[in-house]
Amino acid sequence: MGEPGAALVDCHCHLCAPEFDDDLDDVLEKAKQANVKALVVVAEHSGEFEKIIRLSERYDGFVLPCLGVHPIQGLSLADQRSVALKVGLDFSPRLASTDEQKEEQRQVFIRQIQLAKRLGLPLNVHSRSAGRPTISLLKEQGADQVLLHAFDGRPSVAMDGVQAGFFFSIPPSIIRSGQKQKLVQQLPLSSICLETDSPALGPEKQVRNEPCNAWVAAEYIAQVKGLRVEDVVAATTQNALRLFPRLRTLLQK
Repeated sequence: MGEPGAALVDCHCHLCAPEFDDDLDDVLEKAKQANVKALVVVAEHSGEFEKIIRLSERYDGFVLPCLGVHPIQGLSLADQRSVALKVGLDFSPRLASTDEQKEEQRQVFIRQIQLAKRLGLPLNVHSRSAGRPTISLLKEQGADQVLLHAFDGRPSVAMDGVQAGFFFSIPPSIIRSGQKQKLVQQLPLSSICLETDSPALGPEKQVRNEPCNAWVAAEYIAQVKGLRVEDVVAATTQNALRLFPRLRTLLQK
């Protein structure tokens, strides 16, 4: 898996998940062998911050930290060494069944957006069942460096994000997701990045996903758009570098 000379970036993965406790070194080596050039490793909650920072130091220039909190975890200040903040809204019925719960999430999200603006950091955004309100709030708050990860909304809603200059990262689960396939048909390549969301959103349901599978998404996007895989990889890597400027410095180490 992987094209000679073609290097890609996994813009959203969870390598501190317990699924990787036993073989993380092997998983990262497999990613390197597949020409995955960098991994943006995302926190779910503040308890993972230190582990992610240690991982980024151990794999300097390959693993890049993305600190922030999931919408239902409450707000913690992010470490200033982060490459991005992972934030957003999750309006799944089991997590936000009342207007009060949704408003609480909005307030946490707003505070993290403003923190990212003060620190000059991009936002790596979770928006489950909340595509339209997430994009509206980001625009309202003046966010400009934005990645909407695994976006589950309608393509028409996504295009509002495209107009605002936001990026959308596509996971390997696109091969089994009609929604993601329709989304990629509409999104311009200039707005697309790659992700795996490892260990979730892999090519097969309930099978652990890994960063090397970013190639699965790249190959499917190429198929949908009638492009060469290497062109998709080149474009998505350049998009990642535009979104995460510190990637360029770290990758040159």
